[in-house]
Amino acid sequence: MTAPFEMSDAAGLGLALLFGIFFGLSLERSGLGNPHKLTGVFYFQDFTVPKVMFTAIVVASTGIYLLSDLHLMDLGLVYIIPTFFWPQLVGGLIFGVGFVVSGYCPGTAVTGFASGRLDALVTMAGVSAGSLLFAVLYPMLEGFYLSSDMGVVTVPGLLGVNHWVVIVALIIIAGGMFYFLGRWEKRMSR
Repeated sequence: MTAPFEMSDAAGLGLALLFGIFFGLSLERSGLGNPHKLTGVFYFQDFTVPKVMFTAIVVASTGIYLLSDLHLMDLGLVYIIPTFFWPQLVGGLIFGVGFVVSGYCPGTAVTGFASGRLDALVTMAGVSAGSLLFAVLYPMLEGFYLSSDMGVVTVPGLLGVNHWVVIVALIIIAGGMFYFLGRWEKRMSR
């Protein structure tokens, strides 16, 4: 199957820049450039982050698989990061600690800095320093970094079910989560 259209590298980069600007604007307008809003979930006070993330996951997965099923996008051309279970688990833990300590993830740090928050600049410096440290230590970490290679793993593939089963389950889970979080927020605001 061929793509319905092809785009040059320059056009692709230009489009990525445009989408990045709108992504940052959306983060800022939704308040996700504010570390207090980002960490509010850890204090059971503000659930904007899980609501935004689940919405993004449901919309993106529905859109990708719908485009694929309509033969408007070839999923074989979409790069999926291979799963390296233990290294990715450790990386997720390090990322999570950094998120809780700084109040930012890399994307929201850029958004926070663009809106004038200097603590976001400190986070960006920390992300850069951590990335540089990893690059320097990579020769020593390479064995662990490449361990527990599971190849490309998707939830539908892991469960052996059609992708729409997983998407419907995601929609139900997200709907239930939104309902219960909404009730919690109403109860806490009294």
